[in-house]
Amino acid sequence: MTKTFTITLATALTLSGAAIAQDHSFRFQSSDPAGNPNFALQKEWAESVGEMSDGRIAVEMLPVESIVAHNETQDAIAAGILDGHITDTSYFSGKDPAFGLIANPVGAWGDPQQMFDFMENGGADLMNELVEPYGLHFIGATTPGLEAFVSKVPLEGVDDLKGLKLRAPEGLVQQVFAAAGAAPVNLPGSEVFTSLDKGVIDAADYTVFSTNQAQGMHDVAPHPVYPGFHSMPLVEVSMNLDSWNALPDDLKEVMEQSVKEFAQKQVSTLNAADEAAVEEAKAGGEVTVHDWSDEERAKFRQIAMGEWEKVAARSDKAQKVYDTLTGYLKDNGLIAE
Repeated sequence: MTKTFTITLATALTLSGAAIAQDHSFRFQSSDPAGNPNFALQKEWAESVGEMSDGRIAVEMLPVESIVAHNETQDAIAAGILDGHITDTSYFSGKDPAFGLIANPVGAWGDPQQMFDFMENGGADLMNELVEPYGLHFIGATTPGLEAFVSKVPLEGVDDLKGLKLRAPEGLVQQVFAAAGAAPVNLPGSEVFTSLDKGVIDAADYTVFSTNQAQGMHDVAPHPVYPGFHSMPLVEVSMNLDSWNALPDDLKEVMEQSVKEFAQKQVSTLNAADEAAVEEAKAGGEVTVHDWSDEERAKFRQIAMGEWEKVAARSDKAQKVYDTLTGYLKDNGLIAE
């Protein structure tokens, strides 16, 4: 009798453990397609969560548009249709301009580690002030890194932007380039190569160096700026707020630590790809890579700040993002007092 009870109890404990594991199964949707290198890294992150939690958390990583459109994931998470997402925060700037400003404060960052440090020193709390009213919890940030800049003409600094016909996405990026004296043009990404080749534009805000190289952009625009000076998107890892609150503290810590490790792996992996592509481009003898000085980067950041101010005036939360961001940049000597 006692033996039977012991076996039954052991079986019950095993089944209980399985049930607990099932209680922490999450579906996350990415803003990247299945074939993208970023998505491959995100799938590795999902696997690492399972390993770091000893199987107590299972994350299924889905590519863009699997369940809802790329700009609908926030609502889907709040409604419980998805459990979380890995996505560019700027997709939600229509809800509050604060999302757009924190997602890509054009010109702010000269290195991904600066943004990660900002997250550790006020940025993460700020993100949760933005997303929690929408039913989400911000776990952590990652980024594919600084986007390079493709150009048909040499660009050594801010003065060379004056009159430059360049492709840039609508919104803050265009505003900043216009303020620097450039002539931004609206073009879909699919038309960038042809437009550069035919001289419709002189330069383009497109993507990271290795992708630009792989797509032949430097064949028609042999004066890239690397590392980039303008754009570095904040890619948030967030999940349903109620689901987050239901996690025990040790598993919350697992989630936070896993995202920090994932962010560093993504940056180092993509940076290595960029550096290899830079060496390949230089070795070919047809491409001249331009690296802006700290002084020129600071000049561009100063111009950008004027446009950040305009965004800040559009909502109380955007103003708080502006105040927190500029405070951090001043404290760390990245902008003048």
